[in-house]
Amino acid sequence: MSSEKSSQAQPELSRRRFLKNSAVFSTAAWIPAFRVGVAEAGECVPPPNLPAHLDVFRQGFENWSKGIVIDSLWTCAPRSAQDCVDLVNWAAAQGWQVRPRGAMHNWSPIHVTPDMSCDTPVILLSTTDYLANIAMDYGRSVPAVRAQAGVYMEDLLGFVEAHNLGMTAVPAPGDVTVGGVLAVDAHGTAVPAIGEVREHGHSYGSLSNLVLEVTVVAWDKHANAYTLQTINRSDREAAAVMTSLGRTLIVEAVLQLGENQKLRCQSFMDIHIDELLGPPETNGRTVAHYLDQAGRMEVIWFPFTDKPWLKVWSVAPTKPLMSREVTEPYNYPFSDNMPDEIEEMARSLTQGNKESTPLFGQMMYNVSKAGLATSQSADIWGDSKNVLLYIKPTTLRIEASGYAVLTRRDNVQRVIYDFTEKFKDMIAAYESMGEYPINMPVEIRVTGLDQPDEIEADRAEAPTLSAVRPVESHPEWDVAVWFDCLSFVGTEMSEAFNAEMEHWLHSHFDGEDALVRPEWSKGWAYRPEAAWTDANYIASTVPGSHTVGRPQNAGWNSAVKQLDKLDPQRVFSNDFLDQLLQRR
Repeated sequence: MSSEKSSQAQPELSRRRFLKNSAVFSTAAWIPAFRVGVAEAGECVPPPNLPAHLDVFRQGFENWSKGIVIDSLWTCAPRSAQDCVDLVNWAAAQGWQVRPRGAMHNWSPIHVTPDMSCDTPVILLSTTDYLANIAMDYGRSVPAVRAQAGVYMEDLLGFVEAHNLGMTAVPAPGDVTVGGVLAVDAHGTAVPAIGEVREHGHSYGSLSNLVLEVTVVAWDKHANAYTLQTINRSDREAAAVMTSLGRTLIVEAVLQLGENQKLRCQSFMDIHIDELLGPPETNGRTVAHYLDQAGRMEVIWFPFTDKPWLKVWSVAPTKPLMSREVTEPYNYPFSDNMPDEIEEMARSLTQGNKESTPLFGQMMYNVSKAGLATSQSADIWGDSKNVLLYIKPTTLRIEASGYAVLTRRDNVQRVIYDFTEKFKDMIAAYESMGEYPINMPVEIRVTGLDQPDEIEADRAEAPTLSAVRPVESHPEWDVAVWFDCLSFVGTEMSEAFNAEMEHWLHSHFDGEDALVRPEWSKGWAYRPEAAWTDANYIASTVPGSHTVGRPQNAGWNSAVKQLDKLDPQRVFSNDFLDQLLQRR
């Protein structure tokens, strides 16, 4: 690890994200638009003794689901990496905390906690205003890109696409930032198809596993201050910072790339759940069948329907005859802009009309099926970015539980079938009580794990806190099945349902044939009243899932120790992280 005075990147591209059309621009209400300067701060006491070159203002905060909405928080938009250092050293001296703020596409309180206000001694560090430089990073054994924390993934992928480079799989939203995706080991959906050979530079794990180098603001005991420091993938601190939950401030990262792939995405809405999600002995069109065939799939199962929307991506260097070529992302307009009657019914589900949930699920299925036909999007082909990115900020906002089940590739269908049967039983039981806790889809994806040997770096380790870090005592576990249960915020009994499902997941996949870890950005640690409130889950289950089967120097306590060393004054923390990230 080395210290720096300033970022060394010479950007080939430095720009704010370009809003391509009015549909995207209409989402500006989600990203808080108002700014109130210190002079107009009113009753809120401004940050004391702030360096004059750092401009602070009050701005609202609203996360993806609107589960955390705060009227105003003190916010700073640093213009350079050195500004970040100056802000952090000021915060350390004043007893304040700094929380990086990117796209706010997050559910959990690892970012900010709902009880914060402009009277809380915390400043949000906005990365998207100025920390948005992108440049190719030449001279390595593998293609690589250097990107600052505020770069949006859509911009990053577009930039590297111009160099005929890309990534195997990425999150579906393009408006998430580099800093954000690394904080929570964001992922797409991909495992190698049968006979597929991994291409140079590609990886089937999370985006955190692509890190070759990061520049962070961290404590320097020799300087007795926070400084810019470069951490290479081979450094001992790297495993902790590649998925840090925001316990460190990443200013920029160098990410490994591979040759850009042409992908085909086919959608199917005619496969019954008894076939697609059936037991392992099922013949025909199962998830396992499509993984063997193409390696990349996603299930979107609308509530109270029996034929999910299945997407299957496959590598296709040339355009298949029946595919439609796409040259831009977001090719499912019907899912981004639902008809008025769908949105009206969606609002009613949490306002005394929960009995309409089965009808709502069927309507969403019908709209999606018709939309695929009218938009000619059931079979599309193009550059990977244009086929992998499909979620806009205009899509319906929901809350989501999220878990990764680590297991063997040949056990995937069994894991999915067991979950499906439990889910159906629970939904039926709740319906018999007049309750409809899940009124949006169940989503299922399958990825590889964060395998260090897929990375071009000596002595590389997997990210310690990644949900898909391999379990050393189970080298046969080579994939993760991701389950998300979605509902609108305010849905009655949704937390109780998720608490019951969470308990079942951990008791059923108990470490013998599979292991469960929570997805950091989503809902977990459920009690019947709320997510992130089960003290035993936070203190025991989560650390245990990141410790079992691993060497003492590579588990939970090791990561917490390294993060504490990089930030001994806990500038990059909050009350929830203080509760979670303790040595156990």
